[in-house]
Amino acid sequence: MPIYEFYCPNCHTIYNFFSRSVNTDTRPACPGCKRDSLQRRVSRFAVVSAGKSEGEKSEFDLPIDEAKMENAVASLASEAEGMNEEDPRAAARLMQRFSQMTGLKLGKNMEEALRRLESGEDPEAIEAEMGDLLEGDESPFEIPDKKAGRRSAFPPARDETLYEM
Repeated sequence: MPIYEFYCPNCHTIYNFFSRSVNTDTRPACPGCKRDSLQRRVSRFAVVSAGKSEGEKSEFDLPIDEAKMENAVASLASEAEGMNEEDPRAAARLMQRFSQMTGLKLGKNMEEALRRLESGEDPEAIEAEMGDLLEGDESPFEIPDKKAGRRSAFPPARDETLYEM
């Protein structure tokens, strides 16, 4: 019985479906959101067994230049050591610079919190008002997903349930 993997861009999740026969035409509805927008994926087994040559990227690699990330961290580390820990504006500026240097875009809630810190608002008031939003499901950063033309914070989740096609 073949097992097929499908990706739901709405749920940002990969689902597994089994079929009693080879079935390359059927596209099931998403078990999560029930939409018919699932995209067939190569299974993990096929990706792993095929191997990855040096420099080759997989669909799950994050689109971040590691050298750029290392340089940003090294550059900002010395700046962070000399930073006044009692100055929330300095921390907000450091976070903004990290975002600019690495190309990682800030999530909307983090962007709002940093804007408010930079304008001089009390950090405790921001935390009291936005704490749940900042600690929720949203990542503090958004990573560009060039293929889909949208932003995705992380690689897709995997639902390990085996659904019938």
